[in-house]
Amino acid sequence: MADETSADINNPALQPNGEDTSPAIGLISQYVKDLSFENPNAPAVYQWQGAPQVDVQFNIAADSVGDNLYEVLLKIDVTSKTDKGTSFVIELKYAGLFGVRNVPDDQLQPFFLAEAPRILFPFARRVVADAVQDGGFPALLLEPIDFHGLFMQQVQAAQGEQVGDGAPVGQA
Repeated sequence: MADETSADINNPALQPNGEDTSPAIGLISQYVKDLSFENPNAPAVYQWQGAPQVDVQFNIAADSVGDNLYEVLLKIDVTSKTDKGTSFVIELKYAGLFGVRNVPDDQLQPFFLAEAPRILFPFARRVVADAVQDGGFPALLLEPIDFHGLFMQQVQAAQGEQVGDGAPVGQA
């Protein structure tokens, strides 16, 4: 028993005053920051035949909004077109407010660009589906996105650029 007690005293994560110094990130709130739905060719669009071409673009941003407080913004743009014109355009900015405590700075970017969007995406997906359906079209269910995989691709691409800037690699 004495050994366990002395191990706890020497553990820097357990402070005598009860202060928790372990790393933690928590979702405080999530919300629609901006939503735009355009139906530029209504009511004629409802008579058009054929499957539309749907283009989906997304972007992720993270900003500090206070002490240990960050807003992660998932921006989704969807454009649906046919050969007769644009069926609809939707622009959504869906945000999450995250509290961060005792997390090293080098761990923030992976969380904000991979994990936070993964948490927010199902809710943003529902907002898009509802807005499209409320616009008079069949609900648009966006395919799941592998944010972690995309983040890792960006990291590898950045590392590849750094290698290309340095000395020659390999043998000639």
